This record gives sequence, C-alpha cells and structure tokens, in this order.
Amino acid sequence: MRALVVVSFASACLLLLLQLAGASHVVYNYKDLEAEAAAATDQVPPSIVNPLLRTGYHFQPPKNWINDPNAPMYYKGWYHFFYQYNPKGAVWGNIVWAHSVSRDLINWVALEPALRPSIPGDRYGCWSGSATVLPDGGGPVIMYTGVDHPDINYQVQNVAYPKNVSDPLLREWVKPSHNPVIVPEGGINATQFRDPTTAWRGPGPEQWRLLVGSAAGSSPRGVAYVYRSRDFRRWRRVRRPLHSAATGMWECPDFYPVSKGGAPRAGLETSVPPGPRVKHVLKNSLDLRRYDYYTVGTYHPRAERYVPDDPAGDEHRLRYDYGNFYASKTFYDPAKRRRILWGWANESDSAADDVAKGWAGIQAIPRTVWLDPSGKQLLQWPIEEVEALREKSVTLKNRLIKAGHHVEVTGIQTAQADVEVSFEVSPAALAGAETLDPALAYDAEKLCGVKRADVRGGVGPFGLWVLASANRKERTAVFFRVFKPAAGSDKPVVLMCTDPTKSSLNPNLYRPTFAGFVDTDISNGKISLRSLIDRSVVESFGAGGKTCILSRVYPSLAIGKDARLYVFNNGRAHVKVSRLTAWEMKKPVMNGA
Repeated sequence: MRALVVVSFASACLLLLLQLAGASHVVYNYKDLEAEAAAATDQVPPSIVNPLLRTGYHFQPPKNWINDPNAPMYYKGWYHFFYQYNPKGAVWGNIVWAHSVSRDLINWVALEPALRPSIPGDRYGCWSGSATVLPDGGGPVIMYTGVDHPDINYQVQNVAYPKNVSDPLLREWVKPSHNPVIVPEGGINATQFRDPTTAWRGPGPEQWRLLVGSAAGSSPRGVAYVYRSRDFRRWRRVRRPLHSAATGMWECPDFYPVSKGGAPRAGLETSVPPGPRVKHVLKNSLDLRRYDYYTVGTYHPRAERYVPDDPAGDEHRLRYDYGNFYASKTFYDPAKRRRILWGWANESDSAADDVAKGWAGIQAIPRTVWLDPSGKQLLQWPIEEVEALREKSVTLKNRLIKAGHHVEVTGIQTAQADVEVSFEVSPAALAGAETLDPALAYDAEKLCGVKRADVRGGVGPFGLWVLASANRKERTAVFFRVFKPAAGSDKPVVLMCTDPTKSSLNPNLYRPTFAGFVDTDISNGKISLRSLIDRSVVESFGAGGKTCILSRVYPSLAIGKDARLYVFNNGRAHVKVSRLTAWEMKKPVMNGA
C-alpha cells in the first residue's frame, strides 16, 4: 500500500493528481490536504527522507514546494531566476514568485520573493509569466497571470516593474494601479487564460507582441493568442490566434527565433525578425498530457501567423524532453549570445513523502538550445558552466562489452556524477537488429514499456545502469536499442529509453519508462550518451542532445557512497565503449541550503 493508506480514498486520489498536475493551477483547499498528507507521514519509508536523496547540484530552495520557472533573464551582470514557490509547505499552494540570482547559472543566492498576492488582480494567486528587458536601459518588465476571484479561477494578466532599474539584483518590484492590463474578453475561457510570454518587437505602431496560452471550443483546441501594445499598459488582441491545434489547453507558451545554419549553439535575441536564415520555435505545455511539445516553423509578422514546417507537426510533436520535464521557459543570454532553457521536474513520490522530507520539485540543469543543422529539430546540451563542478574522474577506453555482459565503472563515487560515453557497434552487427512493430513506430514511450532494459534484443539494449546497488537489485537503466529501418527508409531506427522500474525497492512509487526516438544515422555504428546523475534525478542526452530524458528516482540501497555505475549490454551483438569518462560532481552554492 502507498504511504497514503491512512488518507481517505478521495483525498488520496486528489493528492496524487496534485503531484502529477503541477502547473494546472486548479484551486483546492490545500490546508486540509497538507494536514491529511502529514497524517500519513508515519507510513513513509525511511530512505525517502534520507537527506542524501536531496539533489546536490540541481536548482532548488532549501525547503518546500516549487514548480514553474518564471521570467529568467540576464541583467547588469547577473542571471535572475524566478519560480513558483510555496513558502509554507511541500505541496502546491500559497504561491509566490521566489527569486534567486547568480553570476554563472550554477551557484545561486536566494533573495526575498519578488511577487506576492497583493492587488485585486492577483489577490488569489501570482501565477506564471515572463520577463522582457526593454532596450536603451529601460530595464525589465514582468508580465504574469493573476487570479482575481476565489471561486471561478478567473485569470487576468498583470504587469510589474523594478522599483529601481539601477539595482542589478532587482530586489523590489512594483505593481502599477492600472493592473490588470489584459482581461479575458471576446469569448475567451477565463479559467484557461494564462502564462504570458516574453514580448518581442514587430512592425507597426503597436510594436510589442506577446502570447497568452488558452483553450477554445468544446474539444478543446490549444490556442496561443497574440496581444499587441505600445507601452505594456494598453494591450489589444489580434483577431486570429498565432496558432492553434486540437491538443487541449496550452500552458506556458514560448516563442522565439533560432538561427538556421548559424554558428553552433548560437542563440538569437527574441525580437530578431524572420528571414532566410531564421526560423521560429513555438512551444506549449500541454495541460492534458503534462509534457512540453514544440514545432519549428515560419513566423509571418504582418499576418501574426505561425506555420509549422512539418504539416504533421501538431500530431507527431517534438518534445524538449521525453521524461519528467514541464512548464519550461527560455531566455536569450546576451553575455554569451545563447538561448537557455529552464524546465521543472516534479517529484514522482507521494505528497505524504514530500511533506515528510520537507521539499518537492527541482529545476533541470539549464540547457543551451539551438537548431539542428537539419532544421528539423532542436539540440540541447547542459550549459558549459556545469563542467566547473567536475572533480575526480575515471576513464575507460576501447572496452568491449560482450553480449549479455556488464562492466562496473569504479574509482569514483557516482551518486553525484557526470558521465559521457561513446559507443560503437560494428556496421555488420546492425543487420541483426530487431524489426520494429509498425503499431509502435510513433509511440516511443509505449515501445520502451514493451522493450525494457531487461528484454533482450538484437542490437541493444546497451547503455548505463546508474544509481545501482552493489547487488544490482536497484538500478536505473539509460540505454539505446536499434531496430531495422522502417518501410521506405534505409536508416536504422534508434530508441533511447530511461527505465526506472528497478530503481528502488520502495513499493508504490511512480516509475514510468520514458523514451524518445533519436533522429540520427547509426549506420556507422557510433552513438553517444551523457548522463547527469544527482542522487534522485537522472538527466540524459542522447546523440549530442538530439533526444533528452529526465527521470526522478528514489533508491533505498543505492544512496551516497553505496551507489554504483555500470555499462551494460543486453543485446546479442557486442558493443564497444570507445571512450567513457565519469566525473564526481561537487556541490555549488545553492540558495543557502
């Protein structure tokens, strides 16, 4: 039985939904729920509250609940990060905008919360939003969603300004009396109208534009409404949405340009207009599925329309991350001319577990994001600053992993580590790859659930067992599996999967397999993997950042110095590790924790 056995069935269901729902912002009586969760903490396994499961180098405050990243920006030499935070407990509720600053995106200092419910337009909630840094020293502007009615969850958009634009730490914010500045008029569903984007400049007198996520119709369709303004005070909605699709509510939209054929990892400022060498990315967080999806396409600023390059893109959508990663937000970093992606990873234990340990939620390692040379998808990679945390290392070279065998990587502690590995499979061995079931050809997650790490294949599964116990009864597998080319193609199909089904001996944890297909040509037999391991999170990047998967795990044995790292091969073809390097990772300064 779960740790919620002493909670009423209805409340238990609701608590589980809260853990999985995150940014859906449904209003509940959290005092009662937190009290019931607290009453169940005597059922929580001791290992869950072990402080060694608290992450070492991922962003989080010292305690309590966090969710969506909000308004990341670079201003006067400092990186600013705001996020949804409950200062009173480890479940969602009492939300304020917490605020931290950093010189390097790795070491963080917590400041006082920037925004709290304080005006009619946000009296019942300061929800997610974005920052726009105005040109010519105008300072930043925050646009955010407020709730101004307790019963019907009525959502409006508000504006806030720094009290002192010369303060590089932006410690105080002011909400002008003319809030709210955008209200849900013209048939908009007021309960599904939130999360304004960073604004960009376009043609015409109303030069500023931003998006607000919503839903329309009975289906409903996800919608990104465009609003225009001269001054961030008076906003006018464009008649037609920028884009819509039959996906359900769009939360936390993001819209930004990317360079086509530019310098590797280079980013573009948000207001760069479309052109022959510029594409645009539209990302939405799907309230229905709890994943972040995006398309690459063309922005037509005069018509205020966006058209995905792939006509099927809204049906077979790309994802930033095929694991536990939601409510993401990017910003342009002018200091290093790059675009940086933040994303929230919630817990996959119970609310009672979180109340017992006193914290819930982390942010993924910030990622540099840019357009793949093919123009079809984005590439992502951990920001270079994270490498400053690397300490003692160990390297394997040209090590053959025979079919059905595994090799332990020794010499460092691996509960908090960074691992980069390059694999090689002989091109001849690729002929022994499995045939891909056509029924699963578009459902990587379901395919991984069927073809898990313990299911022997032709070429693969091969990869890493991380956070593994000495007896390997606990282990989280991150691996590749290769299939024969699909009909009409000569390129083998590559599946990347994280399988945490054996990650913990603790019962009743949420341990889904996560997976995505990797759009890479493995005909030469080569593929790479990087995994950031941090106690209760495994964040992995396949084929140079083509496919990314974050998973939350809660070992009961593989904790601290008892965590092991292995390379494994459960396929029938031999696999060579051409090079593996693993580093111990030190702790950064993290919000005073």
